[in-house]
Amino acid sequence: MSTGKLIAGVIAGAAVGASLGILFAPDKGSETRSRIAGSVKNRFKRASDAVSDEFEDIQEDVSNLAGQAKSKAEQAM
Repeated sequence: MSTGKLIAGVIAGAAVGASLGILFAPDKGSETRSRIAGSVKNRFKRASDAVSDEFEDIQEDVSNLAGQAKSKAEQAM
């Protein structure tokens, strides 16, 4: 078994275990649902922020490349 598969299996097992732990916790159902919703919102926010940051980086790179192409075109003329 490769190390990558082993790590993926451990992470998947931990995620399943954490999910089952939350679902079978002795809290009221409304509290558990609220906790799960908060966790999902938090994860979505982090993923959204990461995508937004990456998009901004790409925009900046494209802008820089366009500026370089423009200056080279002006020099060629």
